[in-house]
Amino acid sequence: MVTGRQAWVDWEWVAGHRPLILDLLREHVELTTLAVAIGIAVSLPLALAARRWPRLYPPVLTAAGVVYAIPSLALFALLLPWTGLSRTTALIGLVGYTLLILVRNIVAGLDGVPAEVREAAQGLGYRRARRLARIELPLALPAIVAGVRIATVTTIGLVTVAALIGHGGLGQLILDGLNRDFRTPLVVGSALSVAMAAVADIALLVVQRRLTPWTARG
Repeated sequence: MVTGRQAWVDWEWVAGHRPLILDLLREHVELTTLAVAIGIAVSLPLALAARRWPRLYPPVLTAAGVVYAIPSLALFALLLPWTGLSRTTALIGLVGYTLLILVRNIVAGLDGVPAEVREAAQGLGYRRARRLARIELPLALPAIVAGVRIATVTTIGLVTVAALIGHGGLGQLILDGLNRDFRTPLVVGSALSVAMAAVADIALLVVQRRLTPWTARG
């Protein structure tokens, strides 16, 4: 720890704790990836069901909104009696926060498909499932990927809060810095979290443009 006037970053500490920093960064990436992937897996059928039966959409969106409105610390505390201080607790909370964003964007993307396109596909003999897979979902991809981008960046920030239950990736550095009044781990954890969010957002933007080249031409 730096004595006297504390520097913002003690590079000797960073060099000595490099394996720890890399391990926490890897955990952060894993938690974010798993949470968003599971969120997509849960949100897609919910959104498709809500699109198929419109009466389901308000209760699905309301339920997802209620979860989203619960403060992260309170949500983790509610899960502790069932799942304890485990990675499962962190993942359940993180997945829950992705649902509102993803369901809303998937439905919005599907709603944005022009009616004449659906009619043309139906006229060509496309059944509902084939039309959804071949026509509607590809056209809805810009809105869907936009939702994934928002969910990913949001999750990267929320993972840091999970450090309070022992599974927060870079949040462990931030918490350590706060507990010890030591700037270096606080700055390193915060800077890497922001960099990770920026890299993930840019990478998903590139994926979106590769998957939907017609939007770039437009």
